[in-house]
This record gives sequence, C-alpha cells and structure tokens, in this order.
Amino acid sequence: MKIGLYFGTFNPIHVGHLVIANHMAQYAELDEVWLVVTPRNPMKEKDSLLADYHRLALVNRAIEDNNKLKSSDIEFKLERPSYTSYTLAYLKDKYPKHEFDLIMGEDNLRTFHKWKNHEAIIENHRLLVYPRLLTLQEEARVIKSKDNLLADHKNVKMIDAPVMKISASFIRNAIKDGKDVRYLLSEPVWNYVDEMHFYR
Repeated sequence: MKIGLYFGTFNPIHVGHLVIANHMAQYAELDEVWLVVTPRNPMKEKDSLLADYHRLALVNRAIEDNNKLKSSDIEFKLERPSYTSYTLAYLKDKYPKHEFDLIMGEDNLRTFHKWKNHEAIIENHRLLVYPRLLTLQEEARVIKSKDNLLADHKNVKMIDAPVMKISASFIRNAIKDGKDVRYLLSEPVWNYVDEMHFYR
C-alpha cells in the first residue's frame, strides 16, 4: 500500500486539515492517508496544547466516516524528540510492504534542508507538497530567502490542493474569546471540543 503521512499537533484538527488530507487521498496516488498526531513535548509544554489522547480522539472523530483516512499514535511510543527520519525507519520496519510518503506544506519544504537526515528522507520517500497561504510577514521572509532548490528534486511532487487560511491557533483564541467557530471544525470535533470546554 502507498501511505501518505500527514504529521501535526492537530490542536484541534480543523476543516483545513481535513480538506488537505482528503485531497491527498483522492489525488496523490495514495491508498490511505495517516494523520500522525505529534506527541506533547515535555520540554515545551503549552497550556493550550491538549493531552495526546484528547488530540488523537479529536482526529478519530473527525475522520470516522472516511475509510481512506486513518489516525496514528505511532510517535507516542517512540523516544523523544520524535525525528521524522526515526519515525519513518520504525514504520518501514513495522510495515515492510508499505510505501510511505510525507505530506507537507510549502513552508516546510523551504526548511526541509534543516531536518535531521533530510538527505536520506528525500532519497527514499516522496514529498507531497501542498501550497500554503502566507501572512505578510511570512511572504517577506520568503522574498528575502533564496529559491528552494528542493522543489526540483525527483521525489518532490507539488499537489495543487485547495487551501483555506485557517489556523488552529486562531480557533483556540476565538474559543477563548467566546466566538462561535463551529463551521471551522467538523461537527463531531466541534461537539467534543464544546462538551469538554476545551481552550476556554
């Protein structure tokens, strides 16, 4: 099977995440997309970051009716920090018949050369890259930076996925301010967040 790995804290998972994951499952020659929930870093804990099991529960609720999307808590079981190269090695050992691709935004591709063991990753795995809507500050940084040479690598595939300018931090802040964000989350996710009084 060809598996796309979509890493994130998913704090919370929102419709923007789901649009990307489903688009990749439908259009990027993948059998499944696994949403890999990044574990809480004990050295960088934030009050707004939900416990691992809550964020995993939110992902499960968000994708429960889509058989091409799966949740993964694989990094919960690995040593910290969870480097992507280590996770890929573990998955390849555990699922030798699967092929694993990485799903990432353009912003991550621009800094990919800083990732641990990035040369081995890009030689052995496809990078499925979707566009990102940038803030004015981010655009300024991109203009000042050099062109990303990795964009032309044989294992980098640009996917023209629909992108919405939604961030989990915006949702968390909006909830804290008493705003109604139900349409930025799938109904099962919104119900869970509301019932548990998260981010208030």
